Amino acid sequence: MANRQPLQTERMALFDRIAQRRGISSQAIRRATESNDGLDAFIQVCVDVLDRSDGIPHEPAMAGLDAMIAKRRLDADNPVAVGAG
Repeated sequence: MANRQPLQTERMALFDRIAQRRGISSQAIRRATESNDGLDAFIQVCVDVLDRSDGIPHEPAMAGLDAMIAKRRLDADNPVAVGAG
């Protein structure tokens, strides 16, 4: 396995900045990504995009994340409905 330390360090700094702007715990963000491979992959794609300077404005990015979070909460509240549609 390749050394992931530089990525981990960059990711932790990113989590800290996001958490500070949103007024939440960076530890909560870390726990979410450690337990969710899909979110981890999503964040890696985002880091790669930013590394290429291909980022999107803050508001549309946050709207997309908010929608993803809302869907996860809805899915968690309605486990029977998950995958039913």
